[in-house]
Amino acid sequence: MMRSLYSGVAGLKTHQTKMDVIGNNIANVNTIGFKSSSVLFRDVLYQKTSSATGAQETTGGTNATQIGLGTKMASIQTSMTTGAAQSTNNPYDLMLSDSSFFIVSRGGQNFFTKVGAFQTDAVGCLTTSNGYQVMGWQVDPDDPTVIRKDTVSALYPESEANKVSSPEMTSKAHMTGNVDLTDTELTSADGKTVTVSIYDNLGYDYTVKFKMTQDPNQADKSLYNLELVSVKDANNVTITGADDPSTDVVEGGYTATIGGGNSIQIKFDATSGTFEYAGSAGQKEALLAITPQGDKADVFTSNIDGEKVDGVTVDFSNLTMYKSDGKSTAKMVRTGLDAKGGGRASGKLTDVTIDNSGKIYGTYTNGETRLMGQIAVANFDNPMGLEAIGESLYTTTQNSGTFDGIGSAVDENGGKMQQGVLEMSNVDLSAEFTDMITTQRGFQANSRIITTSDSLLEELVNLKR
Repeated sequence: MMRSLYSGVAGLKTHQTKMDVIGNNIANVNTIGFKSSSVLFRDVLYQKTSSATGAQETTGGTNATQIGLGTKMASIQTSMTTGAAQSTNNPYDLMLSDSSFFIVSRGGQNFFTKVGAFQTDAVGCLTTSNGYQVMGWQVDPDDPTVIRKDTVSALYPESEANKVSSPEMTSKAHMTGNVDLTDTELTSADGKTVTVSIYDNLGYDYTVKFKMTQDPNQADKSLYNLELVSVKDANNVTITGADDPSTDVVEGGYTATIGGGNSIQIKFDATSGTFEYAGSAGQKEALLAITPQGDKADVFTSNIDGEKVDGVTVDFSNLTMYKSDGKSTAKMVRTGLDAKGGGRASGKLTDVTIDNSGKIYGTYTNGETRLMGQIAVANFDNPMGLEAIGESLYTTTQNSGTFDGIGSAVDENGGKMQQGVLEMSNVDLSAEFTDMITTQRGFQANSRIITTSDSLLEELVNLKR
């Protein structure tokens, strides 16, 4: 009877522990990123009253006689299943779709969390709500389109440097469309007007005006002149011009040329209608150069992608000369055929987006999209072996595996990072209430063991009266 008393006490203790865990799960049913826990029981020592015997010639074998001494907690396991997604539309709210963890740091020590409710602080650093820095990889200083995946460090998507997009000079343009040799506009004195907007390296914009005319000396009408008329700034002030193609005109302290002069000839194949050359045989490009005179600043010379650029390279190879009902569609576009080199004004940061791989991009008012870094994640051989330390944070243990200090991209193992959503608690209330019922009944049953054993002891004491 004394054994049953202690077995009942052991049962009460273990069921109380299980109830504590259930209570904690239910209390955190709305805690972002919370991972529920469950308790496993195991039996304990057995008292052997007789040993097992083997079979003999004249007697059979017998089993051992053992009396169990109750139960105890075997383990508390954490479920790492992914919780439901809650949309917030906050650009810094993130959710991981797999077993990866965000890496956060304070005081040089790394911790791990499933809670992606981030924000930026006064210096633009990406942090958790309780001030831990979010860790990731930086952009390669030698190539702003590449992430340098070395040791993780704090990310600063809204630093002062990232809040502003520097201007860039226009370095490329191209002509596109069709020239119809029957277009009367091409044979008029004013010609067909072609304009393009360009930027200097300070971000100021200018409108360059050309006129395109058909060369009257060509019988097959396959030769055209593209004449530079004017360059005007944003206030519509002409800073340079070339009204007379035979004369170098300097206005506003700058001289503008196309192909080294005031005009360039564009030649088509009279048989096929395809572009043949610009300026001279074999050439498809010409340089639109605006050079300073006197003490004027050289704002149309810049270093772009490590190369010195002296003006705007115009590509003509996309032009054609086909019939199109007497109307020409030729126009000039600011950017090369590779959609690069268009230049831009200065801009301010307007939006931050984070893609499925964790790369952070900034969008600016001048149209630039800049890579700002990438959020790294940590993966563990045994994520259930991590130790919860509160504040929705985990730290490594000997049984979880170590963190290498580098991390990995979330999409390396097929996972993804979702922007504007948070992972909710994975607590299943229906399962928790079911466990609560069975735990309550188990507690009651173990209490009955104690009261029943007490009654038996009372009867034993009452034998002598």
